[in-house]
Amino acid sequence: MPLLADTVHIWRAPEGDYHVEWEASHPQTRVTVSPLDAASPDLQVHYEDAVSRLRISGLPADRRHTFRLHDQHGNELVAMERRLGMQGTPNFRDFGGYRTADGRRVRWGYLYRSGQLSGLTERDLALLAYLQLDLLCDFRREEEQSASPNRLPRERAPRVASLPITPGSNDAAFANGQLDRGGRQPMFNFMVDINRDFVEAQSPMYRRMFAEILAEDDARFLVHCAAGKDRTGFAAAIILMALGVSVDQVMADYLLTRRFFDPRQEIDRLRIKYGFQSVEDEAIMPMLEVHEAYLQRALQAIADYGDVDTYLTRELGVGSAEREELRRRYLEG
Repeated sequence: MPLLADTVHIWRAPEGDYHVEWEASHPQTRVTVSPLDAASPDLQVHYEDAVSRLRISGLPADRRHTFRLHDQHGNELVAMERRLGMQGTPNFRDFGGYRTADGRRVRWGYLYRSGQLSGLTERDLALLAYLQLDLLCDFRREEEQSASPNRLPRERAPRVASLPITPGSNDAAFANGQLDRGGRQPMFNFMVDINRDFVEAQSPMYRRMFAEILAEDDARFLVHCAAGKDRTGFAAAIILMALGVSVDQVMADYLLTRRFFDPRQEIDRLRIKYGFQSVEDEAIMPMLEVHEAYLQRALQAIADYGDVDTYLTRELGVGSAEREELRRRYLEG
């Protein structure tokens, strides 16, 4: 029984090792994984689970690698890593590779999402330069951009589009101290409301995002904010939906942040940023987490327009011609 293509998941850890997971329709299916550029003399393949998981070490860290998976039945899949293993921004991901409703796939190596890039190491910068990005859409507020300026490659740096997003309820909630009391639930509710606000009040910036992408011929682009999960999560979701990716797959991509972003490592940064010194950890945690309910609230707000295509057309300027152009650029098959 064959390897199930949509279950393959590849990611790179910050120390450089690659991890590969997959599922097959029968537990005894044998799957072989090999990098297409396997000339490295230090290459080692470690089968952590002979059926469904392995680790690959020894590949050069300053570039991306493509992998071939094949089983004994002749099924084959070529894929790249989802998480790129940046040392200075843990949630840097390629959101290509997903199947669309008409059976095509989003191209690898063109669509990226991340948190801020202010902490990139020299190794990260070499990898970022290798990606040859054309465009970077920064959703952080202007004061966030000034306080933590991104580090970018010195040569062939991408064009930067500043698209600051401040959900309308942010300032009022913090000013009134609404989030300083009541434990976890007020912050959770606040995050749900933010996602509604992305649809109902932040359309001008997301409209500009699509305009910036379409202004560059076949742009390789990165969308990012501070943590790469909320403002960026919604951006990735609407881009994937414009390309014809199912809502279920969009949600799965959104929730991948849980694998790569540790909220507890960010609590101290958030305390300083928002003056939460006296707030309990558990009351802060929903602001650093991702939950299905967050993005689901945005999807409900989109449904008020009738369907995704109507919302894209009316609010974001992405009509049938723009969607067709995006699909020409970013889909294969």
